Amino acid sequence: MYDIAQNAKNESYLLASLPEEIKNHALLAVAENIKAKKDRILEKNKKDLAEAQKLVEKGDLTSALYNRLKLDEDKINVIIKGIHDVINLEDPVNKTLAVTELDQDLDLYKVSCPIGVIGVIFESRPDVVPQIAALAVKSANAVILKGGKEADYSNEIFINVINEALRSVEGFPKNAVNLIKTREDVKEMLKMDEYIDLIIPRGSNDLVKYIQENTKIPVLGHTEGICHIYIDEFALPETAVRVCADSKIQYPAACNAVETILVHSHIADKVLPELTDKFKRENVLVKGDEKTREIVFDIEKATEEDWATEYTDKIISIKMVDDINEAIDHINHYGSGHTDCIITENIQNRDLFMNLVDSSGVYCNASTRFADGFRYGFGAEVGISTNKTHARGPVGLDGLTIYKYRLYGKGQIVAEYSGAGAKEFTHKKLSLSIRGK
Repeated sequence: MYDIAQNAKNESYLLASLPEEIKNHALLAVAENIKAKKDRILEKNKKDLAEAQKLVEKGDLTSALYNRLKLDEDKINVIIKGIHDVINLEDPVNKTLAVTELDQDLDLYKVSCPIGVIGVIFESRPDVVPQIAALAVKSANAVILKGGKEADYSNEIFINVINEALRSVEGFPKNAVNLIKTREDVKEMLKMDEYIDLIIPRGSNDLVKYIQENTKIPVLGHTEGICHIYIDEFALPETAVRVCADSKIQYPAACNAVETILVHSHIADKVLPELTDKFKRENVLVKGDEKTREIVFDIEKATEEDWATEYTDKIISIKMVDDINEAIDHINHYGSGHTDCIITENIQNRDLFMNLVDSSGVYCNASTRFADGFRYGFGAEVGISTNKTHARGPVGLDGLTIYKYRLYGKGQIVAEYSGAGAKEFTHKKLSLSIRGK
């Protein structure tokens, strides 16, 4: 683990200097090799699925995690397309973000740069490996990946195929994409703040909390996806039913699936019967507070615990509220800062909700399932962050960069700008088109 981390750190400096042409060439080689080795990848995935099925039967693995583990030809094609999407994105490194003239011939540039070495810990989904590897290559970061043991065969074949392709590209550093396998490796990695610059956990609440509590390395991620939809009194009922159904049913195991629906009391009798019928037809277990159960009788009683629960399953809780402020207060109290939505045709209520709900994604009249790096046009994502520093929401290429300041002068010294008769700074903002330093 020490060698992997140290080698990744050394390679991160070389990665930062790579021109975009080499990075794109490397990504193209990866996409082509995944396509060429598709049958081998699917064969290894079948081994993982066979072992995982035994765990499901024992109750040691959920059906949701088993489904995330599955690969097929369509998923391989999506992976390949995702890599091509990343190739087509603008290079996020060495972009001039701001230029300030401090004085004549003393110019300060704010320029994007890679973070360095990123550790990503995830569960089940082996398609995470090529997605994150592609983002790491394009953003010029070295990456150390740790997947769940249930995907060992799939993760290893992906890493072998990716590194085989990268080794074929002249000028691309070795040890840029790495895989570790054991919990002991993770424990050691969490201690290596000297070499690793950022940890991104993707998985259960327990996993994320464990990472956050056991490392000095900055952690980017979210512990829960408790997402809400508030159906305002000025909502169109058909829009409310359509959006709520998609947000829960389209993929219940996702972290951006809705878990609690808040309904304004003035529209409840127009929305709740059709909405709950829709859920029941899709085998969704519906829970509700007392006011909700006065309108729809045949649903389970929701408890205080339900408002703070991420189900990741076909379960939904519904609560009636008397005004938009009650809805906003509920979301800010019980929510996880992930993604929350209002259904309304009222502009004032829309803007109030958008401004006051403290989440990384705030929507109006659209499914919470849109909270995704691919759907945002990021090519892919390394995860979703509910942090309030550096990166927030789906984290794509830009979230894998930071910035540095470059100062270009002609022999100026601070003494000239201090004391009696000191020169004054101009602090003049210059156009971003000024380059060539």
